[in-house]
Amino acid sequence: MEAPALQSEQQQPRRTLASNGLVAHAPLDEIQGSHSPCHRVDGGDSKDGEASGYSIPELPQDIWRHIHSLMPMDEAARAACLSHAFLSSWRCYPKLDLNRRTLWSKACSENLSCRIDNILRNHSGIGLKILRLDLRSRHIPFPCIDKWLQVSVTPGIEELTLLLHKKYKLPCSLLSDGVRSTIRSLQLDYCIFHPMLDLGPLRSLTILRPSHVHITGEELECLLSNSLVLEHLDLNDCKELTFLRIPSVLLQLSYLSVIGCWDLQVIENKASNLSSLTLIGEVSKLSLGETSQMKCLGLRHENVVCYARANLPSIMPNLETLELGSWSEVNTPMLPTKFLNLKHLAIQINGETLSPSYDYFSMVSFLDASPSLETWWLDVSQEDMKHESIFGGSSHLRQLPERHNVHRLKSFEVIGFSSAKGLVELTWCIVKSAISLEQLTLDTLCGNGRCFDPWDKICCSVSNAVLEEAFRGVEAIRKYIEDEVPPTAKLIVLEPCPLCHGTTVDYDR
Repeated sequence: MEAPALQSEQQQPRRTLASNGLVAHAPLDEIQGSHSPCHRVDGGDSKDGEASGYSIPELPQDIWRHIHSLMPMDEAARAACLSHAFLSSWRCYPKLDLNRRTLWSKACSENLSCRIDNILRNHSGIGLKILRLDLRSRHIPFPCIDKWLQVSVTPGIEELTLLLHKKYKLPCSLLSDGVRSTIRSLQLDYCIFHPMLDLGPLRSLTILRPSHVHITGEELECLLSNSLVLEHLDLNDCKELTFLRIPSVLLQLSYLSVIGCWDLQVIENKASNLSSLTLIGEVSKLSLGETSQMKCLGLRHENVVCYARANLPSIMPNLETLELGSWSEVNTPMLPTKFLNLKHLAIQINGETLSPSYDYFSMVSFLDASPSLETWWLDVSQEDMKHESIFGGSSHLRQLPERHNVHRLKSFEVIGFSSAKGLVELTWCIVKSAISLEQLTLDTLCGNGRCFDPWDKICCSVSNAVLEEAFRGVEAIRKYIEDEVPPTAKLIVLEPCPLCHGTTVDYDR
């Protein structure tokens, strides 16, 4: 009998630990050819499975490779340790995600380098379609990075994600003609990249995500001009960008996100099919070209709520999703223009820098202008509520100038609900007019974790001022909102926790 061969003192710990999942990623760096301990799991000369009493059918190599390619990377590596058939196909395994988590949770930088080197040295590069390399360590020498990229970034690759070092200069030669022909997604994090016009066309590139990359506006324009089928451009914290020009040849570009590029002053878009834009930060010149097809828009800058209500209905008539963020606002005007197709609205206003004179009720203008609105999420959290309280003056509640029903609004959620008179009036007006309302959620704190959440054992601490205002918010809900909620709608009130925060209000809906 050959089965006891697997019970040898040398091999049993590996089999036991692997079966318990304790070394789920350890085999990755041990696939090193015929001299690897992994390679000898079946006793060296026996066929796969023979020693354990079962047989593996003989199948063509391309079938083994296809089966292997469907496994997650750690399971594929483990299978390569246990089977000659899978060991061969590992050298053409199509997906590699190499970082501390997937290699070894406690690996030091030296160990990490050795493991990555072993894996890439024993992978032929043939058949590799998806590569993610996380090399954000100052202890990994740049020559090693050069060598690994040359070995792994080969013609046929489709998705490439490189998290490198802020001082590492990514060579343009890495994007050879063969690579440029097949690569569909390119994400670069933390590096220096200086592409020029002679780079050559990236014929298949549809997704480009530079993040914390040192690249100038001219260089990015060269890269874009060579990416004629680009659909998705995501720029994050690229500090050297002072302008962004999107050429008209990008006929398929539909998504643009610009976040944290604080020195960016000019955005000029000539791509004619842009339908989704996120811009966090204010620029001196924003020229979007044709905007009638815009469906999703996210903006964050000063007075953006007022700007959006006053300007967007006429230039973006087909807008369906609108997300706005502001730290300073003036009252939203009531205007005759409409967001006829707007379905989802999200507004976040930083209450810490908001003037006490700001009237929350003025946002009812969006309700009046959006007959197709289905969801509205509103965050008005603040540490110290300085607005006029519903309990401090007149209890008369304002409503829309003309009585009308909002037919499609199903969900309204407020984070940081308080006793501010304008906010109570806005909520009361929505409850009274939204005939299709299904859920009203009022969070009297700031959306922080609470002890009844499965991932939080205690509620997040809050100041006494926030806690006192939260209790006043609960009282306002009880007095002005609760009885107006239709029986077909669900009212969810997230109030201070009686266990963690104490309570001064006996509130039970």
